[in-house]
This record gives sequence, structure tokens and C-alpha cells, in this order.
Amino acid sequence: MDIAFDNDKYLKLQSENILKRVSQFSGKLYLEFGGKLFDDYHASRVLPGFLPDSKLRMLLTIKERVEVVIVINAIDIQNNKLRGDLNITYEKDVLRLIDAFKAAGLYVGSVCITRFQRTPQVQSFRKKLTNLGIKSYVSYDIEGYPHNVSKIISDEGFGKNEYIETEREIVVVTAPGPGSGKMATCLSQLYHENKRGIKAGYAKYETFPIWSIPLKDPVNLAYEAATADLADVNMIDPYHLEAYGKIAINYNRDVESYPVLKSMFEAIYGYSPYKSPTDMGVNMAGFAICNSDVSAKASKDEIIRRYLNTIVLYRNGKATQEAIDKIALLMQAVNVSVDDRPSVQYSLEKQKKTNTPSMAITLDDGVTLTSKTSPLLSAPAALILNALKHLANISDDVLLISPEIIEPISRLKIHDLGNHNPRLHADEVLIALAICAKDDEVAARALSKISELKHTQAHSTVILPESDERVFKKLGIDLTTEPESYAQKLYRKVENLEN
Repeated sequence: MDIAFDNDKYLKLQSENILKRVSQFSGKLYLEFGGKLFDDYHASRVLPGFLPDSKLRMLLTIKERVEVVIVINAIDIQNNKLRGDLNITYEKDVLRLIDAFKAAGLYVGSVCITRFQRTPQVQSFRKKLTNLGIKSYVSYDIEGYPHNVSKIISDEGFGKNEYIETEREIVVVTAPGPGSGKMATCLSQLYHENKRGIKAGYAKYETFPIWSIPLKDPVNLAYEAATADLADVNMIDPYHLEAYGKIAINYNRDVESYPVLKSMFEAIYGYSPYKSPTDMGVNMAGFAICNSDVSAKASKDEIIRRYLNTIVLYRNGKATQEAIDKIALLMQAVNVSVDDRPSVQYSLEKQKKTNTPSMAITLDDGVTLTSKTSPLLSAPAALILNALKHLANISDDVLLISPEIIEPISRLKIHDLGNHNPRLHADEVLIALAICAKDDEVAARALSKISELKHTQAHSTVILPESDERVFKKLGIDLTTEPESYAQKLYRKVENLEN
């Protein structure tokens, strides 16, 4: 894989910039983290070389000075809101985040429940946190938020929120997803700190859009594609241009909210420490891009991928036609189309020839391989085997797993486990291959190439079962599909291995 991003340089620049921001205030900084802290796969796709856990790695370089506060909206608890990529509730994701941060060596100070309501479900969650030894705090709805600044910056506004007791100088405020109340939590803490005589600071850490590269750079346009459902728009920061005469890129929500935030800073501090929304950010990612041609190509690929995935989401009622249309315009802006993703056309041609659900994968060497659905193997399972053969220079006619091994597994699925589909799926075929590799040198050679599937591009002519989707994600294969169900089935069980 060609590299577009210097991750080591990024870690150094980013940690230095955050520490510099701390020094601008009274040794206390509330750092709002946007996006994903340790599984930022979008960034790793559009900036090859950016590690998905780069933000976490950066924090670990200054971990002795960092404390994490996780924020969750009480309404999201009440509504059992799901994190779409993991299919777990925000409530469960808070616990997952705590475990992940602690395992990495970061100190998690507490959880803040925003827009607090004394409902049984919210109260039960807070009690669970207490029983687990996790401190929790609450904040409340404020009438007129965010525009009634005089009410917000008062004892009837932020003043009625519980003050979150923190121990370290850098307080990272993060959440399971958007709309959790991270910024309001930071501002509330600034109000309380100021009443205690501490001039704490606030900064925002979001990777995208990247403020220091052009507005129409494909990397920034790929961010618009990723947030098409939110109607985010990248734009030149007019406040930054007016204050400094320099162009910086931000997005509409930050630009629109800046006048209100400026008024809040003035009410808390007596002045605003920032002349623009870009000033509030600390992101240094743009200065670690080392090959703009590679990042442009990767970002164009990502826009196509987002387009195809949004069509599937639309079919499932989880996206709008407006989102599809917006990404289509972005593809036009960077002069690409679905035809520029080879795996799409190859898989459709394979399906036309075989009259079965088919797949294709484009490897790092530019070769595109195909697979079909057979009596013993699903197309995803066959595709992985075909790719491993190619990477290990094994002839296509060599059977890595003999039918004598596959058939008993198929019988077990049908006769004992009650499935209707005898075919092996991606996870099952990898287990079978691992067993064969114990005594078969050829199978072992194929299995040794599995890490080389990372960052490859695959396409399926039907929506895959979630078990197969999970395997492709774990292998690092960037997957897209047609918006068609296998065998025209309307219902897909979340944890079922059947097509």
C-alpha cells in the first residue's frame, strides 16, 4: 500500500500542539474529541498510513496529564439508541469505551449524563455505574440553549449542572456518538471552573475537515461524503479570513455556532480567546500528509464507496435520497464514477455469466479476482480462498480445503443446527483452512497471506449476511455491495449465519 500520511510526525505535532494550548490557559484544558478516538477507519482509508487508533496513540504520549470524561445523552439512554457500526446501545458503548481506555492505559475519571431525566432507565444506568465503581455526574436541559446566553451563563443555566471533579490538566471529553452534549459539558465546566477562580480553556479536536488543506481537496470532500446524512458542508471560515487574512477550512455547524460560542466565552472570561472557529481546533493532520496524490486517489475511492453504501442504506430505510444525490455530486466534482471501482463491474459480469450471487476483489497489485456461489461455498468464502491462492502463488485448480472436510460441516449445519443453507461462510471457511494448515503446507502458505488482504477492495452483487460483513471488516477489506437481498429475502437475522 502506498503511504500518504506520516503517522509518527502526526503524533509528535499533535501532542506538542495540545500541550501548547494547555499553556495558553491556567494549566487546565477541556478538549472536546469529535469523531472516533480509537477506531477511525475513515481516516485510515482516505489517509493511507494513518492508523485507526492514532488519536489514542497520541494521547498515550501525554497520558500522565490526561483524564477522560465520557458523555452520554439521557434521551439516548431512554430511546436505546444504537451505535450503527457496532449494533450496540450507547449505554453499552459507554462501558466498552471505559474498558478500552483503561486497557490502553488512560485514566477515565467519570461519566456525565446530559439532559438528565429521572426516568427508571436513566436512573438504572447511573446506579449501574455506581455499582461498577464509576463516578457519574448530571447536567440538565437549559431553556433557550444555546442562544439565551445571559440565562445559560448563570446559576439558572450552567450553574445548576453538577460540577465534574477532575484531577488532571487535560480533560478529554468524548462520547459514543454525535448529539451527546460534549461541547455543552465543556462549556459548563468552564463556567464552574471560572467561579472557582480557574481560567480553564476549551479546544476542539476533530480530524475532518482538515483546516490547512484546500476546500475542494478530495480528502475534505470525502468527509462531506461520510457526513452526507448530516447535511454537513465544508466551507471557508469567514471569521478566520477576516481576522487573519488567511484561508482555513471548517464546516457549517461550527461556523454557524461560533457567534454564540464567542458570546459564551465573553460572558465567562470577559473576552473571547478565539477569533474564529478554526482557532478553537488543535488538529495537525494536514501537516502530516506526505503524498497528496496518494491521499487524493484514496479519497476518491472512498467517495465511491460511500455512494454505494448509501444506496444500500437507503434501501434499508436508513438514508435519504438527498444523501445519495449529494454524494453523486461529489463524485462529479472529483471526476469519478462507480466504473472506477473495478470490483463492481467484475462482480456484476461474474453474476451474469454464472447466474449466482458473485463477488470480486481488487488486490494491492491491481489484479481483480472473482468468485461465485457454489453448492459448498458462499461467494465471500470462495473469494477469500481465491485471493489467498493468488497471493501465495498457488494454482487456481488446487483445492485448499477438500470436499471431504467441507461436506461434514455442511451436514452439521443442516441436520444438527437447523440451518437451511449448507454453504460455508467466510468465518467457517477460515476456520476450516486453519485446521487444514496444520498438516498441509500449501494451505499453511495460503493462510500466511491473510494479512495482505488488508486495504483491498471488494464488491458483492448481493447484501452479505452480517457474519460475512464482520469477517471482511476484521480482515480490513473495504466492502461494498449492490442493494439486492440474497434470494430476495427481506429479513436478515443479526446473529444468523444463513444467507
